[in-house]
Amino acid sequence: MIAEIIAVGTELLMGQVLNTNGQYLARRLSEAGVTLHHQTTVGDNPQRLEEAVRQALSRADVVITTGGLGPTADDITKELCARALDLPMEPNAEAEAMVRGWFVKNGRPMTDNNLRQAVFPRGARILPNGYGTAPGCIAEKDGKAVINLPGPPRELIPMYEQSVAPYLAARSGAHLVSRYLRIFGMGESQVESLTGDLMRESVNPTLAPYCSTGEVQLRLTMRCRTPEEAAPHLDRLEAQVRQRLGDVIYAVTDRPDDSMERAAVEALRAAGKTVATAESCTGGLIASRLVNVPGASQVFLQGHVTYANRAKESVLGVRHETLAGFGAVSRETALEMAEGLFERSGADICLSVTGIAGPDGGTPDKPVGLVWLGLCTARGARAQALHLTGNRERIRTLAALHGLHWILRAARGQDI
Repeated sequence: MIAEIIAVGTELLMGQVLNTNGQYLARRLSEAGVTLHHQTTVGDNPQRLEEAVRQALSRADVVITTGGLGPTADDITKELCARALDLPMEPNAEAEAMVRGWFVKNGRPMTDNNLRQAVFPRGARILPNGYGTAPGCIAEKDGKAVINLPGPPRELIPMYEQSVAPYLAARSGAHLVSRYLRIFGMGESQVESLTGDLMRESVNPTLAPYCSTGEVQLRLTMRCRTPEEAAPHLDRLEAQVRQRLGDVIYAVTDRPDDSMERAAVEALRAAGKTVATAESCTGGLIASRLVNVPGASQVFLQGHVTYANRAKESVLGVRHETLAGFGAVSRETALEMAEGLFERSGADICLSVTGIAGPDGGTPDKPVGLVWLGLCTARGARAQALHLTGNRERIRTLAALHGLHWILRAARGQDI
């Protein structure tokens, strides 16, 4: 099955708004085994939008549009898609009830133009929108399907997951089961050199790499008639990968959006342990990522941003002599930060981070990118230097990832 995505909106075409919907849909379609050949961005121009829809229908089985479903005059996506399918537009009672219900639920008055959002191509399947006023739809004709989704990601993503993903699975008649191996501590090129033959030779299941800042993710995907068929095949391929990569694989999940912090929180909960953080150059980034995970309150006791030296002294008990003699970015300071936090917080695992994120502040002895991590548990304390590269944001992100990885390994009782 071939799909095509059309993003509608002059603000997208002009680069005023980032098209994150295209990235999300492309990834989800790939995971569903749907082939994607084209993505198009079109402004709010009726002629060009209709041309784009007709061209997409000539070369794809499913056309997915994003945006242009609202109540204003330039929200024209449904009308032009209906014209391309040669289907009349007509009011839809189900959709009207959804639109009116949203305003009642949110206690807002509804203007008459909002009823434009309840007019759809004849015979279209209405897709509920739990987060906005505009329902989506699926319109079919002559074996082709056009799926109209709203533009705001917080509306589009739930609609896709709840309505479109099941529709595409039923339409394709096959199941696609994926497993994700998350890797930290090994670069993309090294992962590929160790598993490249598996990537080339594995047909069903397949093996494919995906990279983000500081991490590599391997996706194992099996096309099968039932989800139960996939497990033994994925198990065998995973075992082959593990044999080559070892313990740099820190998590295995069926979710592509899982994270280091989620793995850390789950490991802490499983071990019945708690954590506290003391951050300098990361400015609370580690704590922020931890509390993004539901259930973090069970394991995360406290976090401190001790940016200034006097804060390190007053909050954590770092000695003035240590800071004066070795500096804020040093093994000694990282250790005293972690040890002081351990004495004061009551947490089982205490992590500290101090470094130079740049672009200024580096010296020949302590260059930009030097970061010290400290960890203190009942087993003792240790510190380690990281030598990171990139701009300020990248250095802070990588430092936070390393810190989260230390928390994860400490929660699992693994060596660091």
